[in-house]
Amino acid sequence: MELFIQSLKDLFTPKMLKFSLVPLIVIAVVMYIAFLMLVGAGIDQLQAHLETTQTVVQNGVPHTHTQVVDADLNTSSAIGNFIATYIVGSWLFSFFIYAIGTFFVLYASIFMAVVVIGFLTPSILKELRFMHYQDVEMIGFGSAVESLFLTLKWLFIMMLLFFLFVPLYFIPVLNVVALNFPLYYFFHKMMNYDVGSTIASREEFAVITSLYAGELRVKTLLLYLLSLVPFVILFATVFYVIYLGHTYFLKVRDIREKALLEGRNEES
Repeated sequence: MELFIQSLKDLFTPKMLKFSLVPLIVIAVVMYIAFLMLVGAGIDQLQAHLETTQTVVQNGVPHTHTQVVDADLNTSSAIGNFIATYIVGSWLFSFFIYAIGTFFVLYASIFMAVVVIGFLTPSILKELRFMHYQDVEMIGFGSAVESLFLTLKWLFIMMLLFFLFVPLYFIPVLNVVALNFPLYYFFHKMMNYDVGSTIASREEFAVITSLYAGELRVKTLLLYLLSLVPFVILFATVFYVIYLGHTYFLKVRDIREKALLEGRNEES
């Protein structure tokens, strides 16, 4: 809890707030475009339901006419019932489309936040080191090629899990876990790699992810659950890096202090 509160304090420093604007703007623009596309799809479906096709035979030749129903319920009871039926159907269909669309927009925003924040992670962690951990050198490891390969690998596994869990989507309670686990897997892998590979050496990262695997999963799960709250992801991505950054800086400091102490004992 102390680490969580300290991360919140760090988030509201001027430098960190500036970093927060980048993912906020990018994700907000993408979500706005997705919302407009959803609205357009809903309107198109509504117009499609309010159209009727009628075939009339004139001089022995069939003619097909598409007639748009005028939503004036006062013309006749037959037309009124017809429109009422299709309006209810269209509303239910539109509600279904919006519900599914909102679900995918939320997931897409989390996915995009993880990708976008990866470009800002080194700068955020350098500022965090300057504020609290000047005694801890940021060694780091990996390359752009390695990062791209791992991202594609974890993305493939995430998509595979989505397909494998399809039978579970129709089982209450289990469907919630099945829908969220693939994205959480990607979230956990990406956030830990981005932060850990920026601060620790490869060997230190292996030690931390092995000895403190449970602790890291609890922390990333907490952050992921926060992301499911509407609009939180727009503001919280920098906080995620700060929170995990504190964790890795502290672990790396402990590992190096223990290694230094063991080295002195061996010399003596």
